[in-house]
Amino acid sequence: MNDEYPFNFDIQDINKATLLSLYYDMVLPRMIEEKMLILLRQGKISKWFSGIGQEAVSVGVTTAMESDEYVLPMHRNLGIFTTRGVPLARLFAQWKGKSSGFTNGRDRSFHFGTQEYRIIGMISHLGPQLGVACGIALGNLLAKKPKATVVFTGEGGTSEGDFHEALNVASVWGLPVLFCIENNGYGLSTPTSEQYHCTHLADRGAGYGMESHIIEGNDVVAVYQKVQALLQSIRQQPRPVLVEFKTFRMRGHEEASGTKYVPDALLSHWAARDPIATYRQFLLDTKLLTAAEESIQKEALATAIDNDWKIADQEPVVVSSVAKELAAVYKEYIPSESSSLVNRKEIRFIDAISESLRLSMQRFEELVLMGQDIADYGGVFKITDGFVTLFGKERVRNTPICESIIVATAYGLAVQGAKAVVEMQFADFVATGFNPIVNLLAKSQYRWGQSASVVIRMPCGGGVGAGPFHSQTNEAWFANTPGLKIVYPAYPMDAKGLLATAIEDPNPVLFFEHKALYRSVRQEVPESYYTIPFGKANLIREGDAITIISYGATVHWVLEELDSHPSIAVDMIDLRTLQPLDTTTIYASVKKTGKVIIVQEDSMFGGIAAEIAALITDHCFEFLDAPVKRVASLDTPIPFANVLEKQYLPIGRFKDVLLKMYRY
Repeated sequence: MNDEYPFNFDIQDINKATLLSLYYDMVLPRMIEEKMLILLRQGKISKWFSGIGQEAVSVGVTTAMESDEYVLPMHRNLGIFTTRGVPLARLFAQWKGKSSGFTNGRDRSFHFGTQEYRIIGMISHLGPQLGVACGIALGNLLAKKPKATVVFTGEGGTSEGDFHEALNVASVWGLPVLFCIENNGYGLSTPTSEQYHCTHLADRGAGYGMESHIIEGNDVVAVYQKVQALLQSIRQQPRPVLVEFKTFRMRGHEEASGTKYVPDALLSHWAARDPIATYRQFLLDTKLLTAAEESIQKEALATAIDNDWKIADQEPVVVSSVAKELAAVYKEYIPSESSSLVNRKEIRFIDAISESLRLSMQRFEELVLMGQDIADYGGVFKITDGFVTLFGKERVRNTPICESIIVATAYGLAVQGAKAVVEMQFADFVATGFNPIVNLLAKSQYRWGQSASVVIRMPCGGGVGAGPFHSQTNEAWFANTPGLKIVYPAYPMDAKGLLATAIEDPNPVLFFEHKALYRSVRQEVPESYYTIPFGKANLIREGDAITIISYGATVHWVLEELDSHPSIAVDMIDLRTLQPLDTTTIYASVKKTGKVIIVQEDSMFGGIAAEIAALITDHCFEFLDAPVKRVASLDTPIPFANVLEKQYLPIGRFKDVLLKMYRY
């Protein structure tokens, strides 16, 4: 450490232009923040997360990166956006909720991404973005691009499971990611002493076999030099590196929080280590900067800030409509035309899934499969058996047991323009990957126009005696999350075509595969690649007595019971997809029969049947001759013992409801 300054400022062979650029690139976000704090008090912006005191990290890291490398910042990294050259007027419009921002008023602050500037914004749940970085890096690795990906988190975020999952996956797969921890001493008001019990967060890298470093986060020269060297090394020798930046935020978590919980002595200590003031003094003392030159430059920055603020402030409030907002939830998609469907062979449901995956892997070279034990072992159901021989381990990837970060990694691949299919070994296990599905995949297109071409395969369902953790049919967990598509086929023909559609579709799809159908249902299926459009139900039987609506394995259970009652002529509708839902077919049938039974395997309360019943009541009430009836499993967890499972499932109750409805 230099006796005159708190930092070394070891400029070595850095040229003057870069040294001055580092300074002004820190000054700009500081000046913007100072203006935003005034505007916040005036009620002209709604919220602010300050990065004052941490500018050296954002600016130093971004300057060290190549402009086409992806960076995933947090909400205190304004310097990343400004150093990347994001227009200030657009940033200000984003914070004001205006249409010229990046989210059309649909999200706030830094919760957005921009492919133009290779910035992928955070979500409030923090952890998933670490996995997104893994996915982007994997995309670079597969494409043999010598690029690094940089992702940020705070010391508080390192307590999340996603942090540990991401480091582990990046290490196991050798992904070129620079994980940056901004350790600013507090997670909101909780000091580091109450967050972790190791001396340095960088020490955690050793547990994952990962190189790690500690960098003085308020020394912009050190940040720039050391990160530049690390990134050059990562590009040449792809691997993850963990970096802990020691820094401090001089204001509260957000402005309403204040800093009363911070000791005055600590604030004074870090005030003396301000990254801008200390570096400015060094530049002045070494004659690299003059007060006159600085004055001119800062005046120009102030003018630019004021002018761009006026542009954003004077922009009209965002204008939209219900139709426009609904249309923004999904990226438009039309399935490809199917080739000849003449040549057919009889295959099982499980073979249809496997064939569809194989043909899609051949069709889309950028498609990657990920899941536990899916490579050499072929998956627990052997659906991907032999795929490693056909496509290699780079595209058929065994994953650690970490559903959350693998889903986020799949999203990162989609950001890179690739496609991903993630196999949940059992649909039940999706619970540990729930957050990135409903908060990242589902909202991405609506928030900032980034589609997520990710399919989550969900082996599900009862009737196989597997108990409460391997037998759930949990489609209702996701059905009320806008942005997700939900597919649930009952036949091999549909399974093959709908899975191909799901993989083609740029939107996230949850593809439910009932385990009891895997080897019990056979059908003649076209040998070639084909698609089946979503939102088109299948009218399996036609009759005018009752409309029966179902999907998945329940379709077969219902048909078996109907065969015992040939005198009851029903419209039997297999929904095939739950989102989008074919209400046209449903309403037409209800208007014809006047009676409806909806059968689902899921528990009764809050299930798909309830929503369909409500829709029918809203749109077909005057055509009904009887109350809409639902048949479902019991409102208990699904049990293991055969006698208990049989009692739990709905089919034993369907006969009674069918006969009562017929006689109504």
